[in-house]
Amino acid sequence: MSDPVLYVIACAAGPASELDQLVKAAVDEGWDVCVIGTPTAVEGGFLDEAGLAALTGRPVRSSWRRSGEEKSHPKADAVVCAPMTMNTVNKLAAGIADTYALGLITEMVGIGVPVVALPFWSTALDAHPATQQSVEVLRGWGVRVLYGPGEWEPHQPGTGGEQLAKYPWDKALRTAADLAG
Repeated sequence: MSDPVLYVIACAAGPASELDQLVKAAVDEGWDVCVIGTPTAVEGGFLDEAGLAALTGRPVRSSWRRSGEEKSHPKADAVVCAPMTMNTVNKLAAGIADTYALGLITEMVGIGVPVVALPFWSTALDAHPATQQSVEVLRGWGVRVLYGPGEWEPHQPGTGGEQLAKYPWDKALRTAADLAG
């Protein structure tokens, strides 16, 4: 039997620079991991593409495959979107799938693959009414958003770097494993 497949989708936020923590743990637990970055996460240098590719044996993807190109990822058993930005949660809730990463999450929700979202944004962005509504929309669709007391909570503006050490990568992975059964 082959290893379960985990799609790890990363947005352009501080914790993305430490995505190897999640990927290493997932590989150690027997997951076949495919890393997908938003265009800004990849182009902005938030991800260590070479390091992540070495851990997974697969290149980091950020764009759709070309016409006639073979699929490069096996079917997912679960998805972890971490870090998920305020921009991504709002676009996803609005039905916008204008990037490969957003398109994949949308598709996975639509076909019933368990999706875990681990946000990362400030209290200033959290205060926007669309953010709260979007989190609830995703939850209504069955996305397990790790947001709120006892999970992940927004940080004060300008303090994101101080939050990296306590970003709950392990909680996201455990939740994905539990949901994938």
